[in-house]
Amino acid sequence: MQQSKNIAIVGSGLVGSLLAVYLRKAGHQVTIFDRRPDVRKVEFSGRSINLAMSNRGWSALRRIGLEEEIRKLALPLDKRAMHVNDKPLYFQKYGKEGEAIYSISRGILNRKMIDLAEEAGAVFKFEEKVWDIDLKQATIYTGDSETTPWTEYKFDLIFGADGAFSRVRHKMQRQSRFNYSQHFIDVAYKELTIPANPDGSHKLDNASFHIWPRGKFMLIAMPNLDGSFTCTLFMPFEGEVSFESIDTEVKAESFFEKYFPDIKEDIANLKKDFFKNPTSAMVTIKCFPWRYDDKVALIGDSAHAIVPFYGQGMNAGFEDISVLFDKMEAHGDDWDKIFSEYQIARKPNGDAIAELSYRNFIEMSSKTANPMFLLQKKIEKKFAENHPEAWVPLYSRVTFSDHSYAEALKIGDKQERIMAEVLQMPDIESNWDSPEVEERILELLGEKVTV
Repeated sequence: MQQSKNIAIVGSGLVGSLLAVYLRKAGHQVTIFDRRPDVRKVEFSGRSINLAMSNRGWSALRRIGLEEEIRKLALPLDKRAMHVNDKPLYFQKYGKEGEAIYSISRGILNRKMIDLAEEAGAVFKFEEKVWDIDLKQATIYTGDSETTPWTEYKFDLIFGADGAFSRVRHKMQRQSRFNYSQHFIDVAYKELTIPANPDGSHKLDNASFHIWPRGKFMLIAMPNLDGSFTCTLFMPFEGEVSFESIDTEVKAESFFEKYFPDIKEDIANLKKDFFKNPTSAMVTIKCFPWRYDDKVALIGDSAHAIVPFYGQGMNAGFEDISVLFDKMEAHGDDWDKIFSEYQIARKPNGDAIAELSYRNFIEMSSKTANPMFLLQKKIEKKFAENHPEAWVPLYSRVTFSDHSYAEALKIGDKQERIMAEVLQMPDIESNWDSPEVEERILELLGEKVTV
């Protein structure tokens, strides 16, 4: 048991809301500040990417007794559906039988998490802008603007869960020896929608994550409970095929007809969304340390914002909370030790999933339509089925296990080197499932050959 603390969380997003539930269950007083309005009372902004809840996220929810409640909002997706022009639709299973990621609307989940945090006893202060933080005194200052009078709130601890452009982290960045970097990729995203059929059913397979890989750009679609699909178009800001170059409705219609002919009946809707919804940037943020003494700590995107191509942003943030609570259970009221061990445990994993997420954009947009890539996945799948103790595919290690992201990156790099050699074997296209290939992989893994 810990001594009850008066704790502030800045940010009412998914991580901030779940953290509030955890802290309330541990007996702490919790106040959550957010500069935005209450998302339960406003229309969604049209800049969302559906969430892909997987093992790490479910584990954090299960630990606090919320898993079954949240599963009611989710649809299981056990495979990718690949839409390649001039080829029939084909599917790629994500993992073993029963393994799936879960599509959840970000807005719907955020509303639910705020409800659950309020039910647990957390106090929310919406439309209250945090302008300054006294790190040493754990004091927050809020107000209408930087020049109007501020209200002072004194706490025992402060958590920054306020996203990639965190006000809490911004204050910490002014401290000596605080390392920080941000990197924007040259690809933007825009939310689009495929509506439900008139009878409320889905127009596409609703157990699949749909991908239209087009090289330097791609479209993805994830199903919602109401029969619609939330789509996301990823494309360069500038260039021959880019958000900048599609500046009229005629060009937009031509773009969708050329590159996405299999959903042409929805082009009118896609075109409308294209000009209505904002074009948003994507950034990777790395920093260290993640805490200030025993007073302030960063969690989720405020500590490690990543691009969304592995579907792990929310899952990584939820896992942060789980690790933080491991340290709370181990060290009681020693918050200096709790914060120190938490950041040491999580920093390498934040860096690893940032790297994996960037790489997965290349895989999803280009490689998933490449015959050699598909052959590699077939070989890996067969070998993993025959030798599950020796080979867990990288995607499964990240998505369907609790193994650390850092370990997944290291092992994944080794597996990639092995597969590069295997794909050079003579007649690999016709002999991919032969004993010789299996023996070669075992040899490269350093395993005893017992085929």
